[in-house]
Amino acid sequence: DLMNSKLDRTLGPLMLWGLGVGYVISGMYFGWNLGLPQGGTLGLAISTFFIALMYVFFTFSYCELACAIPKAGGAFDYAHRALGAELGFLAGLTQWIEFAFAPPAIAYAIGAYFHEFFPSISITAIAIVAFFIFTALNIWGVRAAARFELFITIFAVFELLVFAGVTLPHLQVKNLTTNAFPFGVKGIFASVPFAIWFFLGIEGVANVAEETINPQRNIVKGFGSAMLTLVFLCALTFVAAVGVGGWEVVSTSDSPLPLALSQIVGRDTVLYHMLLTIGLFGLIASFHGLLLAAGRATFEFGRVGYFPRIFGVVHPRFRTPAAALVANMGVGIFALLSGKTGEIIVIACLGALILYILSLVSFFKLRRSEPDMPRPFRAGFYPYAQAFALGVAIVALVSMVGFNPVLALIYFGIMALGWLFYKFLIRPTSL
Repeated sequence: DLMNSKLDRTLGPLMLWGLGVGYVISGMYFGWNLGLPQGGTLGLAISTFFIALMYVFFTFSYCELACAIPKAGGAFDYAHRALGAELGFLAGLTQWIEFAFAPPAIAYAIGAYFHEFFPSISITAIAIVAFFIFTALNIWGVRAAARFELFITIFAVFELLVFAGVTLPHLQVKNLTTNAFPFGVKGIFASVPFAIWFFLGIEGVANVAEETINPQRNIVKGFGSAMLTLVFLCALTFVAAVGVGGWEVVSTSDSPLPLALSQIVGRDTVLYHMLLTIGLFGLIASFHGLLLAAGRATFEFGRVGYFPRIFGVVHPRFRTPAAALVANMGVGIFALLSGKTGEIIVIACLGALILYILSLVSFFKLRRSEPDMPRPFRAGFYPYAQAFALGVAIVALVSMVGFNPVLALIYFGIMALGWLFYKFLIRPTSL
């Protein structure tokens, strides 16, 4: 029944900006700093510079695809059209792995934040409650979910600006230059996953293309402005957090910004507690936003029959992919109970990089094979910008596999199982 698989169009450019920044903003609050022990200030900075450029070029290429093919499956739909059913399936699977594995890592961080205030409640219990609350909000309606996302994203951006405003006057250049490159060139490659964590998830904006009013125009506005906002916040947060006490101070914590701030204002001040509270908003924005994007990825797989058909059905009252959202919650809680946040981040990043590579290959293929396809937005600097992004993504993938062989094996094992499932149990459908 076609009516049961149609999503409502309710999102405008401001909502898309809120989703784009919201998906990613938790990466400013935690996670990136774990790259400092791998590369030092300069190693992580060089890695982040190249990864940020890759994301800018990738985002505008992805915009072109999202405007030309505005469907909930995102990378899956683009690769299916450009590279055929088999690679389309793998692109969809890698997207699903990214979106299914990033939320448990963030849920654990939410649990850790709340645990500071309520030490008697376990981190895992809080994280599981977060899964239930935000899955329910996503089922309730995309407009309500996007409004909530916009509200807490604005709060989280404001707090990063306050953090920079308080710390930058105390910045000392020697903190940025002391022992800045302890592991040399090797450190640049070792810190890649943490540079990616700064921006991971921005591509989720494409998954709500089907729920966007006038997607051809609004996706570019929302996506583009979100990416530029994130690059600015990334540079600001990096310099401010490391500049107050050197990289060693913030390198191992799950809450590096409060730690950096406490160097200046102490731990018993209103400002410190405000950062702790609003830092939580940043985590919730990304957690909630990624649940939304993951729901659409699972929904599209259900709709075309690659997952059980029930996941491709829209809730009759709320017009949201309720079954897909509940299934993802189950997978997320299962991953969460493994207790391995760092490893989960690496698996999500591997999924993301393969998604970027397959999407950029799809971009090149469609430019060649379908030059007359209506493209309401065309990415600039073709083919150089896209080739640069593809090159950086491949180098990043090779270095991540090299530094994380066991996790790479687990990741490719999941992909291989998925491919066998596809090969022998699924009848490919035409989209």
